[in-house]
This record gives sequence, structure tokens and C-alpha cells, in this order.
Amino acid sequence: MRSETPPSVTVVGIGAGWFQDLSRTATAALHDADLIFGSARQLALLPGSVTAERRAWPSPMLPALPGLFEDARDRRICVLASGDPMFHGIGATLARVLGPERLRVLPHPSSVSLAAARLGWDLARTDVVSLVTAPVAALGRALNPGRRILVLSSGADTPAAVAGYLTGRGFPDALITVLEQLGGPDERLVTGAAGDWTMPAGDPLNVIAVECGDGPRLPVVPGLPDDAFATDGQLTKREVRAVTLAALAPAPGELLWDVGAGSGSIGIEWLRAHPACRAVAVEPDAARVATITANAAALGVPHLRVVHGRAPEALDDLPAPDTIFIGGGVTRHGVLENCLERLKPAGRLVANAVTVESEAVLAGAYARLGGELTRLTVQRGSPVGGFTGWRSFMPVTIWTMTR
Repeated sequence: MRSETPPSVTVVGIGAGWFQDLSRTATAALHDADLIFGSARQLALLPGSVTAERRAWPSPMLPALPGLFEDARDRRICVLASGDPMFHGIGATLARVLGPERLRVLPHPSSVSLAAARLGWDLARTDVVSLVTAPVAALGRALNPGRRILVLSSGADTPAAVAGYLTGRGFPDALITVLEQLGGPDERLVTGAAGDWTMPAGDPLNVIAVECGDGPRLPVVPGLPDDAFATDGQLTKREVRAVTLAALAPAPGELLWDVGAGSGSIGIEWLRAHPACRAVAVEPDAARVATITANAAALGVPHLRVVHGRAPEALDDLPAPDTIFIGGGVTRHGVLENCLERLKPAGRLVANAVTVESEAVLAGAYARLGGELTRLTVQRGSPVGGFTGWRSFMPVTIWTMTR
């Protein structure tokens, strides 16, 4: 008879030292299990004394997880995980899929903890970037002179990819240390400069330590230099961008719609504000879509979702946003109305206007709905003969409202 409460799923963190390093509790859980899930590599490491059925994860794994555990509902299940299962690991995924109440997690020190211990790095002052499922461009958000970064690798080819990316981003002197098989009998450390990296692919189980050294500096607050973005001229200028992002007020986990994204600068800087921020850039021009994608990769946020389409039609299938920025198309019928309708309760909307017609739309919205209306004029010093004068940009009207 099926039990009312399914038995817990025990997630066992393992290291390269493997079975001899496990706690008594973890060892007992594996010996008592009826079914053990893991990668093919992990399952092959199990000793013969563990008699449970061994089942490798299917590909793709995530959609199959609910069915796998429902089919084995009455069995004692163990899941093998690398290091700490709750740090970029399967444990965090299972907590979302099965619920934390079904999990018993027995962690091993994470590869990041082991790497920091080997190198003598203060982990609290070290950035951690996972490239397990992300492109190497995700490293860009953490790059700045003097920073230390630990990179979770996706395999044997990742160190060379990281070296090439660092060199291309202006950090050829960055010191790279590849730590292979941490904690195991075959542990090995290989060190070299990014610009001189010639090491062949090594062990796929590795962590990459990066000491950035000297290189280009990028601020972490909104208002990147205009020349940080490739553009055809459709770019929110730095001063206006900084004020606009202050009005948008990025917060961890929130989703932004950047409608009429141009060069993508607003969505990109929103994502750079915090690793958990999410953004969708909507742009009707195909060339600009390519530019947005390239800018996002260059500035370390390749996870920016770019939608090629024209609002309001392109907004129909997007998840409801916490915040919306309308940088273009506010005069188009239905754009503002659709955005206001889709905005979550207590969500924020910020719209910029530079033409008389778009200003009129925002003035009308302000009269009906309230909020704040700001007019911003930016002047930059520029040469006038042998002297310096002020060159004005077009004034920008900014409407901000909270639903």
C-alpha cells in the first residue's frame, strides 16, 4: 500500500576524495537506499557494497524530475551531488521541484570552499561565477581591476575559454589557477597568465581561480560610459540613463521590460545591478536586436532576453513584469495602455519622451494617473575654437508612476 507521506529523499554531497571522505550518516544512507540517482560518472564511483539500483539522470533532466520521483515514491532514494548540493547544485533544484520538506541534505565542502582553502583566499571577498550552464560572457559582470573570482567550470575546455575571454576584455595579465580534482588523490594546480595560456585541456572536474590584476574599470552603479555600448545612435545617454535607472529602482529578483530597447543600455544596466535581476528587451529593429545581444554579452549579462518584435503585440506572451521602462514607441496606439495593464500591483513604470508628441502622451497619463513628471536637460562641455562651451542634448521628459 502506498504510504501517505513519501519517504524523504537524501541528497549526498561527494568530493573527489569520494567514499572514504563521507560521514557515517552519508555512508549509511547510501547503503540503505533502494534507488540512487546521479550522473554516470558519479554512479560509477559507488563501491560494490552499495547494492541499490543506480539510475543516471536523463537529458534533459529538469522536465523529467517530477515524474522520476513520483514513480519511485515508495522507495528509499539517494541523490549524488558534487560538493554542497545547495550551492549551484541539484539540492536547490530538488527543493523547488519536490519541496524542502521532502529533502534531507548531507553536504560536502563545496569546490569553492576547497579552492579558497587551497589558495588562502577570503571567500567573503571573492566573487563566484558559475559557467556550468552559462556562457563564458557571464564572467564579464565580475571583471574589475584587483578582483578575485572563482569560476565553476563546465568542463575541461573552460579554462582556455576563460583565458581567451579575459584577454579579449583587456585582462591579458590576469593570473589563472586551474584547480583539478580538489580533495582527491589526483589533485593538481596549474597556473599561468591569461594572455599566455597554452595549457591543453586537463581534467573536466576543475575550478578556475582568477586574479584580475590591471585592466579596464567599469563602475558598478548605473551610468556606464556611453562608449561602453555599441550603438547606431539610439542610446539613452549616460546622465539620463543614471536618472532613469534610479527611478526604475532595481531590486533582486525583479523582472524588467525594456520596451523599445534601442541599444539595450537600460536592460543591461538593470541586470548589472544584481545577479538575481531579470530583464526582457523588446526591439522591432533586427539590426538593433543583434546590437543588444552583443552589448549584453560584452558587459557580462548574456542572460538578457531579447525579443524581436513591436509593442504592444510583442508583449502578449511575456511574463508579467515588476517594472517597465518605455524608451520608444510610447506614441504607438496601445503601448502605454498594455504596459499599465500588465504591470504587477505595486509595480513601477518609467517612460521617457524627447518629442512633443510623446511628451503629450506622458502629460496626459500624468494628469489621469498621477506619479512624478521630471524634465531633464543635459549639457556637456565641448570645444568652441580654442575655448570650451556647452553643448545641449535634447531635453528628456521622464514620467514615473507606481501602480
